[in-house]
Order: sequence, then C-alpha cells, then structure tokens
Amino acid sequence: MKALVAYFSASGVTAKLAKRLADAIEAPVYEIRPAQLYTRADLDWTNKQSRSTIEMQDKNCRPALADTDAPVADADVIFVGYPVWWYREPSIIDSFLAAYDFTGKKIVLFATSGGSDIGKEAPARAAEITKAEILPGKRFSANVLIDDLKAWAKTV
Repeated sequence: MKALVAYFSASGVTAKLAKRLADAIEAPVYEIRPAQLYTRADLDWTNKQSRSTIEMQDKNCRPALADTDAPVADADVIFVGYPVWWYREPSIIDSFLAAYDFTGKKIVLFATSGGSDIGKEAPARAAEITKAEILPGKRFSANVLIDDLKAWAKTV
C-alpha cells in the first residue's frame, strides 16, 4: 500500500497528529493550506460574521487552496485529516477533495476534536465529492500514541 497523509490544521493539533500518523505508516505528509490563511478572528466561532462561521453555514463553500501539489497520484490510500468544526469537516477539506482525481483511490478520514465525533456527514460528503471509496474514519485525541495509530492504520 502506498499511502499519503494530507491534513489541514488551524491551531497545530491536527498537524501533530498527521505527522505522527505519517511516521507510523511511513508515508509522506502534505499540508492542505488555504490561499488565504485563517486569522484568529476568522476562527472565532462565537462571531456569526467570522469567516469560518460563514463558510461552515454554506455546505457548497469551497475556499481557494494555496496550491494543488499534493502527490495524490502516487498513493493508493489517502488519509485526510482535519479538526472538527461545527460538527463536520472544514470547508477547505471539501476544496481539497474536489481539486483532485481520486479514481481508484481509497480515502480514510481522521479528525481531531475536543469532544465531537467524526460523524457520518464528512464520509458521505467525501464520497459524493470524490466518487472514491471512503473507508471508516476515526477521531483521535491530540496525544494518541503512535502504536495506536499503527494498529488503526492496519485495520483500514
């Protein structure tokens, strides 16, 4: 299995998890970056006018990506990680999924969250956007052990 770990992280928590997963499965890691970085004010979920709040209210929102250089073509399985926002994946994840051809690929979602689960919406949206096979994903705590990540990756 040739894998790729792609992730979006606003605060660094998901970045640490993604890098730990990439080490666990010996895969390259790719950061999904928005063309316009999120500021602290953009991420203020208590402000109904903040950028992230507005994006999350529109399920068709596709924020621009900084690049489309992810080595997706080189992988059979793409692990896609993100923080859970408003009980689902951030819109930038939908932008990433829409930007590439995932024909014949398997996608595995993983997430970080203080308490929300990965849910069913993100896998269903990923399948709809990519037309790829979406394998069961999982939410992890920020300090999950590398051995636990290895064991999980073997199950997918």
